[in-house]
Amino acid sequence: MTSLLEIRDLDVRLPPGGDRAFALEGVSLALARGEILCVVGESGSGKSILAGTIMRLLPPGIGVAGGSLRLTGEDLLAMPEAGMRRIRGARIAMIFQEPMTALNPLRSIGDQIGEMFRIHTGLSGAEIEARALALLEEVRLPDPPAALKAFPHELSGGQRQRAMIAMALALEPEVIIADEPTTALDVTTQAQILALVRDLQRRRGTAVLFITHDFGVVAEIADRVAVMQHGRVVESGEAEAVLNRPEHPYTRALIAAVPPLHAALRAPMPADTPPALRIEDLSKTYRRSGWFGRKGRETRAVADVTLTLPRGGTLGIVGESGSGKSTLARCVMRLLQPEAGHVRLGETDLLALRPAEWRRETRRIQMVFQDPYASLNPRRRVGDLVAQGPVLHGVPRAEAMERARELFELVGLRADALERFPHEFSGGQRQRIGLARALALRPEVLVADEAVSALDVSVQAQVLRLLAELQQRLGLSLLFITHDLRVAAQICDRIAVMQGGHVVEEGTAQQVFGAPREDYTRALLASVPGRAWTPPETAEVA
Repeated sequence: MTSLLEIRDLDVRLPPGGDRAFALEGVSLALARGEILCVVGESGSGKSILAGTIMRLLPPGIGVAGGSLRLTGEDLLAMPEAGMRRIRGARIAMIFQEPMTALNPLRSIGDQIGEMFRIHTGLSGAEIEARALALLEEVRLPDPPAALKAFPHELSGGQRQRAMIAMALALEPEVIIADEPTTALDVTTQAQILALVRDLQRRRGTAVLFITHDFGVVAEIADRVAVMQHGRVVESGEAEAVLNRPEHPYTRALIAAVPPLHAALRAPMPADTPPALRIEDLSKTYRRSGWFGRKGRETRAVADVTLTLPRGGTLGIVGESGSGKSTLARCVMRLLQPEAGHVRLGETDLLALRPAEWRRETRRIQMVFQDPYASLNPRRRVGDLVAQGPVLHGVPRAEAMERARELFELVGLRADALERFPHEFSGGQRQRIGLARALALRPEVLVADEAVSALDVSVQAQVLRLLAELQQRLGLSLLFITHDLRVAAQICDRIAVMQGGHVVEEGTAQQVFGAPREDYTRALLASVPGRAWTPPETAEVA
């Protein structure tokens, strides 16, 4: 089969002082027309650097040291920048991992999608708007006309990712590089996007380089798989062979860490377990004012939600993007002010506290945010960010920094990384820093909003084990918000399923996963990528 994109002996050098000299070393891959090649590996293995090298969008200080990169025979590394600008978007398009940093916050979604057509086509303004609207409909954004006029901050994380995917698909390029494009998406939207990518691949012969840490996605769509470790390709081959008969110990360890899609056997919590957190009749409505006295748009994001988190237990909140999961978390943390309801931490109503009182209570309840790019101050070293909370609450700085070193090792980061800045870490590594920061105050309740969604499977398994250990040792209680039903099945004692701001089903993990009552819950479970694939029992546990 003739290669559309051919990479040979590619070396990419890192700046001095990094974990290793090369981000990529001797990487050779070929991508044929109409093929989906999935590149998998742990955070920091070089997957995203590979994507950036192909697009010639490497950050400062990182440069190609050797090798070749050809698109239908044209040498992309030798091409002038003006030539690359004509190729980007039109012939090679990229879906970036973090939509909040890739989208311009000052321009509407429709304007940014339309830019693709304005630069590369001669379409009129009306035609461009119609194309942009059709793309938003194709990626299943709710209320596409409103999304067309919305700004990035007005969409949820999953909705922003769908807008990014619409931009990449706009000109139906020959090659799509998808860097973790479904990480922030719920399972039903994942299924729709994967079907959309497959349809484009088959209809147009598009080649897809799909970077992911989700082996369910690999099982769902991959023709071939390449496994990367420390900048090298350690195993590659047909997807069926790599998934079911992995040869390299690293591949076997990765596959062993994939959580199964059935509830873990967990001892039932005693009926008299006191609540750590009670959410009572909580409601939050977003209102957008209209022009010239017209009635604005109202969205009831959380509607009369009542839930109880048992002390030492884990309550999972699952549902589609836009179902109200993250809004619920932000109301609990007083980042949003609900118009009704109570949030009780023990006997304390958090929503009734004055600001000074709330600041004292924050040591008891902490949050891990969904977007590690937006939640970490780019101007401060990560060690200072992790130690900041304890220092503000009276812990001596030396003790706080020592605690930060211990937490870095617990979440799978080297202690000497404390002196670096957030931009020097991969997305998954930034998420681990966010988790370490939240744990630094040793809270009673941890609100985790997609806390492990950006992590590769081996680190995800490590972090989940860490959370389980902290629960046993400290009595930590978890409000665990996730779209990853495999993870929810393994870590949660109870599951609450949200749709349109309402809790439509609640029960133990065994009840919800084993015998769901609601059609919506059954549809979520049926949409999990790779649900028919069972990891081989011969895999080695990391």
